[in-house]
Amino acid sequence: MRRPARRFTLGAMTIIDATREYERWAGKRIDLVRGDLALKHRAMADAAFPFLRATFYRWVGLWCEACPDLAAAPKLLAVGDLHVENFGTWRDAEGRLAWGINDFDEAFPMPYTIDLVRLAASALLAIRANALTIAPDAACDAILGAYRAAIAAGAAHGFVLEEEHPALRAMALGVERDPVRFWAKFAQMRAADPPRAVRKLLLRDLPAPHETVRMVARVAGLGSLGRPRYVAYGAVEGGLVAREAKAMLPSAYGWAMKAKDERPYIEAIAMRAVRPRDPFYHLRKGWVLRRLAPHCSRIALGDFPRVRDEQHILHAMGRETANVHFATQDAIAAVKRDLAKRGPTWLKDAAQVMADATLADWRAWRRARKA
Repeated sequence: MRRPARRFTLGAMTIIDATREYERWAGKRIDLVRGDLALKHRAMADAAFPFLRATFYRWVGLWCEACPDLAAAPKLLAVGDLHVENFGTWRDAEGRLAWGINDFDEAFPMPYTIDLVRLAASALLAIRANALTIAPDAACDAILGAYRAAIAAGAAHGFVLEEEHPALRAMALGVERDPVRFWAKFAQMRAADPPRAVRKLLLRDLPAPHETVRMVARVAGLGSLGRPRYVAYGAVEGGLVAREAKAMLPSAYGWAMKAKDERPYIEAIAMRAVRPRDPFYHLRKGWVLRRLAPHCSRIALGDFPRVRDEQHILHAMGRETANVHFATQDAIAAVKRDLAKRGPTWLKDAAQVMADATLADWRAWRRARKA
């Protein structure tokens, strides 16, 4: 018999309270897009997996209460908001197609375990929603097995898709990422007039000479939904190109832990990770800039090929998590020692506890929305 889900109090703070307080804090730092926030709140009620993606600010408190031993594990620069849809592709400086973690908005010095547990918990919620078909235990074993092996070897190995990794290449080149479909979405976005400084950043990032440029407001993501996002796209030498600028916030981990440190860690983790670098992913004047293209974007679960080896994909996600953790080289020895002390089921157990806690919070959010 499965044990009942534990209840977490976080003092007297509910998911409603946490959301209100976090958005108040965020609104003091950037100009939030209220219409996009309303969309985010609706998406949070739709299902548990999008709720997880949208609420890292809440996850941190649940995690500290539910998994205190893991929350005390060795720290390194971690992703924080890691989940099975936070992976995508980009072109490196050599033009090679690379695959890996796609977003570092919430990067901060955190226990290494938070990335593994959140990734595994997201897989469990995706399985529950029939978006993945792998058995829960096999999903957790694939993630942890790959991560352990990489840490034990003391070396990382990035994912370049040209010659290897056919399963990942099939996802990257799938029909849902067809260029015609990709660019058609931009034509439907509403025109926007970004602040002058942002317009300059975007135009400076575009290749020259650009023939025509259109500025649009992009609605994307869930964790970052509500932040201003602007895209400049247009024709260059007979083809379309695009650059996005997204307003940067300090990590929600720092907010939840009441840390005074509000420095951005996005470039530190992205540039030091042991993998091919995206030359267009950088932070400028409080804005995250990146290239958008059919094969330079996030891969959603719906983009996965119909026939796929999910164990292989989750194994790759575990290994890529290690690739990024190698950005903090001086922490790897402590992580290796800590992993050696933990038994074979700790990730499964913690992921299930956190999946249950997320489900309870999601149901509370739905009830409050209906009231």
